[in-house]
Amino acid sequence: MNDAATDDTGALGLVVRGARKIYPGTVALDGVDLEVRPGELVALLGENGAGKSTLSSIIAGVTQATDVEMTWNGEPYAPSSPREAIAAGIGLIHQEMRLLPDLSVAENVAVGRWPLGGEGFLDSRRMRKQAMEQLDRLGFTGRPDQLVSELSVAGQQQVEIAKALMLDANLLILDEPTAALGAGETDALFETVQQLKKEGMSFIYVSHRLAEIRRIADRIVVLRDGAKVSEHERGDIDPEQLVREMVGRSVDRLFPDITLPAADAEVVLTVERLTSRRADFEDISFDVRAGEILGVAGIVGAGRTEIMRAVAAADPHVDGTVRVGSTTVRHRHPSDAVEAGIVLVPEDRKHQGLVLDHSIEDNIALPNLHEVARAGGWIGSHAVHELARAVSARLGVKGRMQDPATSMSGGNQQKAVIGKWLQRAPRVIILDEPTRGIDVGARASIYEVIAELARAGAAVVVVSSDLEEVLGLAHRVMVVAEGRVRGILPREEATAEKVMGLAAAA
Repeated sequence: MNDAATDDTGALGLVVRGARKIYPGTVALDGVDLEVRPGELVALLGENGAGKSTLSSIIAGVTQATDVEMTWNGEPYAPSSPREAIAAGIGLIHQEMRLLPDLSVAENVAVGRWPLGGEGFLDSRRMRKQAMEQLDRLGFTGRPDQLVSELSVAGQQQVEIAKALMLDANLLILDEPTAALGAGETDALFETVQQLKKEGMSFIYVSHRLAEIRRIADRIVVLRDGAKVSEHERGDIDPEQLVREMVGRSVDRLFPDITLPAADAEVVLTVERLTSRRADFEDISFDVRAGEILGVAGIVGAGRTEIMRAVAAADPHVDGTVRVGSTTVRHRHPSDAVEAGIVLVPEDRKHQGLVLDHSIEDNIALPNLHEVARAGGWIGSHAVHELARAVSARLGVKGRMQDPATSMSGGNQQKAVIGKWLQRAPRVIILDEPTRGIDVGARASIYEVIAELARAGAAVVVVSSDLEEVLGLAHRVMVVAEGRVRGILPREEATAEKVMGLAAAA
């Protein structure tokens, strides 16, 4: 391994030696070394809890290490706050976005770098122009005056990245930057990264997507249980080897065997001419049979999430028909869909799927109060414990069920969201971005849960920006573009080229 400290240009770049972080009862980092050279992208791989975020937070001044020696461009570097790190030229883009929802896109991008006019007042025109210069580089399609709260998750992520680019950082730490981006937005981001690398900017890139890592990384550093277990030059290493190093064992198949539904299987979900009165989508028709997994693909902004929220009666402003079996579902309230047998696992588990400051067992109990209520409507604590224990055993949720949801990894949070709905024995299960921000080990177990639901006779809909995920799970793939269904392909015909061709044809 080359040593940045002996680089011909002098000790340039970032050098981290012996990073340790000890919490009460837990060693989060155990003597990790890391180097990032000028113009280089180093990928950090590892399961949730491997130490990636802790290491990133130490470098960005968010967390103080128990022990570490760092140099940045040849000088001692020990930031005590994110402000100090940013002043030194190192910025962190969090996976969980930290935007100001009631300010405009341009105002969020300009935070900390407000352009002022001659009399000291904010120069709004220059602010919008500067913001859009960065956003255009990322393929942003919104308006600079639009409120951030009105944007999709993908749009908010693009604003977060543009905000960091405005800080003139020399090293950016990107924590799952493409988790909410589609193929087009990801390509635009990677083009920007490559251009910035040519200008000498360095990157630390945290992601669970092995295909992405192999595509963009100059070096790959694998962490497991707080320790550095391997380092590889370039991004062309065998993905199976990376998985073994990440999880400490072999994951033979990421995707489970997908059993074909019976040819005469009942049509469980029927959607006919579903149309949004807000013009998000139009004339949507499809069906899903018992035991079938329907994958929904398309670029971000195509209308996939909006369609599925309408099917689940989460967005009631629609025309058209949704049926479960022979029962027509009303569009007045999500409870109408739940009572008919449709449940939705939303794309944003932290804000839409969980009450974060409540315990996991309370979250599991919320949609199942009829099971845990005693005579008179009182909630029985023992019944809540038993319900949570059953869900934990069924889905392999790790951790104390009495702990708050915030204390659990993304994979365990997602299992809890799925598990709380499975207790209602739904006939239709819609999963929107079911593995976003989840490590490869947890992804494999969630894929097995999805396959088992189909084997048990449920109609399953999987919406994902990860095309490999859609193709690996689905019996059929429905491609959506500009709010319309562009085609539905059977598994044997659903190639990446055909799907993206339909998604981009509009």
